[in-house]
Amino acid sequence: MSPAEAVAVLAAGIGAGTINTIVGSGTLITFPVLLAVGLPPVTANVSNALGLVPGSVTGAIGYRRELAGQRARLVRLGLVGLVGGFSGAVLLVTLPSKAFDAIVPVLIGAALVLVVVQPRLGRALQARRDRTGADTPAHGGPALVLGMLLASMYGGYFGAAQGVLYLSLMGLLLDETLQRINGLKNVLAAIVNGVAALFFVFVAPMNWAAVALIAAGATIGGLIGARVGRRLPPTALRALIVVVGIAAIVQLLLK
Repeated sequence: MSPAEAVAVLAAGIGAGTINTIVGSGTLITFPVLLAVGLPPVTANVSNALGLVPGSVTGAIGYRRELAGQRARLVRLGLVGLVGGFSGAVLLVTLPSKAFDAIVPVLIGAALVLVVVQPRLGRALQARRDRTGADTPAHGGPALVLGMLLASMYGGYFGAAQGVLYLSLMGLLLDETLQRINGLKNVLAAIVNGVAALFFVFVAPMNWAAVALIAAGATIGGLIGARVGRRLPPTALRALIVVVGIAAIVQLLLK
């Protein structure tokens, strides 16, 4: 890797760490850069997964205030993320890449629709609960567990727009503000990426120079993203999620 390529990978890591903390989809920045500097697709994917873990950690630390009071929820969904992330990593090394190509843009598109309609749909669901006397499940109920399991499997497999999927699911099924959900999303992303990366270390080829550069950049980006993201009002954050998600769909369809 030349000095110029190293700088490009480092810069991509900063960008990915920043956008991952605020929304997700940082892989759409780093993965093409790793391919451009000559890494094979599988090596680029697994090196990227490991390199982005520190950025998820610093992003989660930056959102620590929003995580207050969510320990039980985090433990429950964290266990789901562990299972899903490991399963997705196993699928990556056993299934052809085309297995997910057709469904991923559809998943992201559906997630964006949920993000847009979530406030209205959430009010409708709450009104229905009020009429029936039903309580809102504190941790989202079985529907959230199943949805997060599938989203985490996808995250362990590739991870582009993983954060968008998380935000849409939790935004719909949890009675929480978008910022508190975003903090939860950052911790879950760190868990999923971490378990997938640990698996990849033993079974897939790594480019350790790329891992180190992305990790350094993502660590910085995670801190930047937390500072910026926590200041965004819900409407602006929702708009950013939609923009990033659309960009993810376009890039996935054109690759």
